[in-house]
Amino acid sequence: MRNGIVGAATAMFLVGTLAGVSGLIGDYPLYGGQAVRYLVASVILLVITRLLGLRFVRMTRREALCLGGLTLLGLAFFNICVIESTRASGPALVGTVLGTVPLALALAGGRPAPRLLLGAGIVVTGATLATGLGSGNATGLLWALGALVGEVSFSMLAIPLLPRLGPIRVSAYSTALAVPMLAVVGLVHEGTGMLRVPTVPEALGFAYLAIVVTVVAFFLWYHSLPKLGPGRAGLFAGLIPVAAIVTGVVLGVAVPSAYDLLGAGLVVVGILVGLTAERSGTKAAVRPSEA
Repeated sequence: MRNGIVGAATAMFLVGTLAGVSGLIGDYPLYGGQAVRYLVASVILLVITRLLGLRFVRMTRREALCLGGLTLLGLAFFNICVIESTRASGPALVGTVLGTVPLALALAGGRPAPRLLLGAGIVVTGATLATGLGSGNATGLLWALGALVGEVSFSMLAIPLLPRLGPIRVSAYSTALAVPMLAVVGLVHEGTGMLRVPTVPEALGFAYLAIVVTVVAFFLWYHSLPKLGPGRAGLFAGLIPVAAIVTGVVLGVAVPSAYDLLGAGLVVVGILVGLTAERSGTKAAVRPSEA
């Protein structure tokens, strides 16, 4: 469980740092950029899979449906919803809605222990404060709720896959499958201009997103999810806005407010409270393949 805690915390912190590098790729076509990100990540993951000697696993129909749903909802649909919600209302609203992920995963994982629900509630409160109590319009809210569905699907649909495929193959197969999905959306929205040669800063930004935020964070999350179960693992999603605050300070682009610091403190308290909960619904926790 200790390895699961470290992995989940690191994964969500790394995901939170993407806010600090988003400025580097802000002028690149959005959907084409996401397709590039997952293409690079999938190539790296597939090479790692080959080097480790992990053979291709023939999936059952149920597993194939879970993988397709995970990719469609957890990667492609999630990215579309975040992009469109940000366009409609700005980043604060979708950040606030995604701050409810710990509570959503706690409820989705079975019958959560009261202390786990309490911890998730504290984390949600802290994450909401850290994201600035976002506000916006109905369109932005609907897209943000779609992003929440995608984020929950990213974890819940992976659980049936991890016992046989393991975290590396789940990450590799899902990122590879996401490329054509996002490419189709890019062609519809951006046409042939969805791709162009990136500038040096853009290339560095995409490299960070592909290697750190996708390859490393995906593997750590899927490695930790079966150890903790979705309820406990979901607590660490509250670290995403905290990581954004820390990244802003390190890069010198933002100074945290009192609400930011209070929110970060509440997230830490909520995680500690939730982790002390007795395990319930242990059927949600599975043992991943060692292969």
